[in-house]
Amino acid sequence: MIKVIVAGAAGRMGQRIIHMVDAHPGLELAAAFETAGHPAIGRDAGAMSGQADTGVLITSGLESAIDRGDVVIDFTFHTASVHFAQIAATHGKAMVIGTTGLSADELARIGEFAAHFPCVQSPNMAVGVNVLFKLVEKTAAILGDTYDVEIVEAHHRMKKDAPSGTALKLGQMAAVGLGRDLAEVGVMERNGIIGERTNTEIGIQTVRGGDIVGEHTVYFAGAGERLELVHRATNRDNFARGAALAAAWVAARPNGMYTMFDVLGLDSL
Repeated sequence: MIKVIVAGAAGRMGQRIIHMVDAHPGLELAAAFETAGHPAIGRDAGAMSGQADTGVLITSGLESAIDRGDVVIDFTFHTASVHFAQIAATHGKAMVIGTTGLSADELARIGEFAAHFPCVQSPNMAVGVNVLFKLVEKTAAILGDTYDVEIVEAHHRMKKDAPSGTALKLGQMAAVGLGRDLAEVGVMERNGIIGERTNTEIGIQTVRGGDIVGEHTVYFAGAGERLELVHRATNRDNFARGAALAAAWVAARPNGMYTMFDVLGLDSL
């Protein structure tokens, strides 16, 4: 049985991850933690997530929990994720990171730490979204330069980063399919007299409001027709379920960085 440590156990994602760890036959909740001073510290992690008591009490900080488990699942905040990765590397524990908003420098640091531990990192752990990533790459390659690529993402009003990590990954996959660099052709905002759209740009636009869990639409707009690829999340369970799958997969892997493509066997497609 693989023992799991859940970061941010009292948060919305943390609670759903606890549910999915409990539902997975190969995983066991071994520890759960929150930031120092959080009111949930000392409470039972199962009860906190709406389940029966598990006997696992929420503790303060990863250092208090790191020796209890095999894999850390983290969906917290980008700066915290880098710190947790350093601790996991020091202790040789595997990690699953679904945190969004990680900068290129932060991802590079996690990649350096991954020389000392196995880590699955993805901006979105949902199985359907990762299939969408591949579909966008393939569709872009097939349709080519005569179709304009536009991405619209919508999330709840509490989300802190924009565009979403998923939207940026969709843009990157489209760019790969088209032989472009998203850093050069990505357009994240349009306002005022912007002039005619260029042939190479990939637009990514953001909507924030209410309790929208997550919606992503990729438009391939051509002359006289439009193809749309859409993913809508109606709850957080798909993300948490994917994280549990990743935790079960990564525990026995060699040190290094992995993605959900590796977990789901999509890299060969």
